[in-house]
Amino acid sequence: MKQLNSKTCEEIMATVYKPIEFVVENLIAQGLYILAGASKVGKSWLALDMCLSIAKGEKVLGQQTTQGTALYLCLEDSFARIQNRLYELTDESTENLYFSIMSELIGNRLEEQIKNFKNAHLDLKIVFIDTLQMIRGDSESNYSSDYKELSVLKSLANKLGITIVVVHHTRKCKDNDPFNMVSGSTGISSCVDGSLVLIENKKGSRNAKLFCVDRDIENQ
Repeated sequence: MKQLNSKTCEEIMATVYKPIEFVVENLIAQGLYILAGASKVGKSWLALDMCLSIAKGEKVLGQQTTQGTALYLCLEDSFARIQNRLYELTDESTENLYFSIMSELIGNRLEEQIKNFKNAHLDLKIVFIDTLQMIRGDSESNYSSDYKELSVLKSLANKLGITIVVVHHTRKCKDNDPFNMVSGSTGISSCVDGSLVLIENKKGSRNAKLFCVDRDIENQ
């Protein structure tokens, strides 16, 4: 039987560990995140803005970013739509931002695709996947399947030392706790390192609040 790899309290307290690296200060660190919101609330716009800001090393939502390469898998869009959105946000292109409108599924070479991209772009900081449904198999959404599928991406993010943000939807029903509105089972929120939920203040207002919870930051 394989022995447990344990450490004493003294060993842990005496060890100098590498500090947590935030790709967006006080908001998104290395690991796996979910960005959820209702349809047409602006999730894809926020994802694109974050990618641009990280690629350029500029602030996003008032927070500093760690500059590096960003990869955005826009699996529900076309390059023409991406172009239109880019021109809405910036007049200057950047070599550090890449897009793809097709990918494989979780457990069926998606991890290999991301790993190969990382090998070709060693300064890769973040990968946005828009949306979760586009990379899932035909398995039903329950705690076990949700946790199992997302744990693959979580392990990949940890292994490569990057951030992966998966765009997802919220339920139509309201809840006092916005994180309870994430569609699917609690296996999703249990597996990820952090959750970002975008809630429109009033339907059609084009104003929204971003609620954040993370293992390494206070709820905000």
